[in-house]
Amino acid sequence: MYLPATRIKQLLMACLASTLAWSAHAVDIVFKPVAPGVYAYVGETEGRTYENEALNANLGLVVTPAGALLIDSGASFLGAKRIAEAVKKVTMQPIKWVINTGGQDHRWLGNGFFKAQGAEIMAHANAEADMRARGPEQLMANASVLKERMDGTEVVLPTRWLKDADTTLDLGGVAVQVVYRGGGHTPGDSMVWLAQSGVVFTGDVVYVDRILGLHPVSKTRTWVQSFEALEALKPKVVVPGHGNVTTLAKAQKDTGALLNALRAHMGKAVEEGADLATAVKSFVTAPFKHLKHADVWLPQLANRTYLEMEME
Repeated sequence: MYLPATRIKQLLMACLASTLAWSAHAVDIVFKPVAPGVYAYVGETEGRTYENEALNANLGLVVTPAGALLIDSGASFLGAKRIAEAVKKVTMQPIKWVINTGGQDHRWLGNGFFKAQGAEIMAHANAEADMRARGPEQLMANASVLKERMDGTEVVLPTRWLKDADTTLDLGGVAVQVVYRGGGHTPGDSMVWLAQSGVVFTGDVVYVDRILGLHPVSKTRTWVQSFEALEALKPKVVVPGHGNVTTLAKAQKDTGALLNALRAHMGKAVEEGADLATAVKSFVTAPFKHLKHADVWLPQLANRTYLEMEME
């Protein structure tokens, strides 16, 4: 079919406008170096939006002579594709491994894209039941926010389940240790420890700059255990699940101290028979007011911790 030159020009301009509109309303995914061969993408500390493509969490990238390791796959198939494009700006090494650090949507719903590219996808075995149970729910929740940007996204589970508390892997001479102590934010929460560079990717074991989240699947008791495992590593660099790349001291201030304070206060309240409302009202929030969303979330965290400890 013959098209006049003016019509071709109109179509090209429309295509360009569409591309520019996508770019203007899409999150900029950039992996920045935190150590030689180790990179992090730091997501927004706000909630999931169409503009940030639900990539409001941090991701990791480790480049080795034998290929690249991606830590978490994003919240959608198209988001994962954009993550892969961002990786290519750092290295042309193929992504050989993807490690899902937990069962939250932005940790694993991009698995389908990377599986189709031939990557081996790993997570701790205790994440499986949670992923299976909440995956369809997470798809529906994100679809209402991301709309057409969720096209092609399906529940795609890891291809390899890790079963030990500590699993040591090797990719191109780089030692990668997956550390698991029972989860916390989700049942499968794991950390990725790179002893050679002193960098740890904590997944949702650590939140800095913003308040941590507790959900029905969260357990503060095992979360504390996971955090203690982080402290034992003595990392030089902490890449948290949310917030800026940081130090162990900052992680202790923003996450460890809050978890311990919640459990100490609510444990005492339950032991002494204080009612829920009194226990929540008397929790001292001042040390955590610097965290984003603290005013909204702290009462809910106190409430959930009380109910959890009441059942222990």
